[in-house]
Amino acid sequence: MSPVLDTAHIPSQDREEVIRGAVWESVVAVDIDHRPPAEDISVRIGLSTIGPLRICSARATAVTVHRTEQLARKDEEPAVFLGVQMTGTSLVAQNGRECVLRPGEFAMYESIAPYTLLFDEGVDHHFLRFPRAALALPDRLLRDTATVTLGSDNPVARLAFTYFSQLAVSDDLHQDVHADAVVEPSVELLRAVLTSQHGASSLARAPLEATLTLRVTDYIRRHLADPDLSAARIAAAHDISVRHLYAVLSRSGISLGDWIRTRRLAECRRELGGPNARLRTIAAIGRRWGFVNAAHFSTVFKEAYGTSPRAWRDEHHPRSSA
Repeated sequence: MSPVLDTAHIPSQDREEVIRGAVWESVVAVDIDHRPPAEDISVRIGLSTIGPLRICSARATAVTVHRTEQLARKDEEPAVFLGVQMTGTSLVAQNGRECVLRPGEFAMYESIAPYTLLFDEGVDHHFLRFPRAALALPDRLLRDTATVTLGSDNPVARLAFTYFSQLAVSDDLHQDVHADAVVEPSVELLRAVLTSQHGASSLARAPLEATLTLRVTDYIRRHLADPDLSAARIAAAHDISVRHLYAVLSRSGISLGDWIRTRRLAECRRELGGPNARLRTIAAIGRRWGFVNAAHFSTVFKEAYGTSPRAWRDEHHPRSSA
């Protein structure tokens, strides 16, 4: 996500007002208490909209953010926020409860009640805003899961951290058909996190099933280079049968073998066109991404891209004539 606000280009006397205006207009109305004096305030904010979802990615000097009771009462569109911690620590407080976030963790809080966000070490954070109505979850469940640290002890939350932190910075997912495609899975994944955290199994079952394809494909992407990646291993990792795995993927129009091969070939093409392409043999690059037979790798690469792996590399990195 490209920054749309950078205080390096704003006179120091105007920084607080400009930051406040950008946050109020694009994210939510809050009071912002900067710790450093105006001349030392440093803020970079990227803002994006994906359908009904809003994303704010921020890096900043130390700050405290307050959503006051008066501001909360004026909320015209109740929302749920995710605060995703990238580096350092932060604190989230709401409804008499607080939690500390460390890298790899996130928390949910609501716009309809006062809250405080404390960034003593500075900000390296993604803020994702979801319409409260889109989640269609009981008020009690939302109150009970607000300001709860979500992370390593919940496998669905671990997946969600990776997904939402990547969604926040992937510009190509914020546009056109890609944006339309990620809205519903994003909402359902958040539903799955909150319901599984709450232990509401009857509510969790539907969103967990709805996000199964997302979770499976994310698992495959993270294990593309593993030579023993197989349908049996993927199914076992998600506590389902191989038959159910194929059925779920089929409903999404995915052929498992073709899907894996296509993404492995894409990684090979990326490496062969990259700056270090000549540091390894073509066969070694193929083996790294699961193609153990060099001749087979060359054949399927040419079928996919209309050129051989060697020709692709030579096109991007011609040999020196010296």
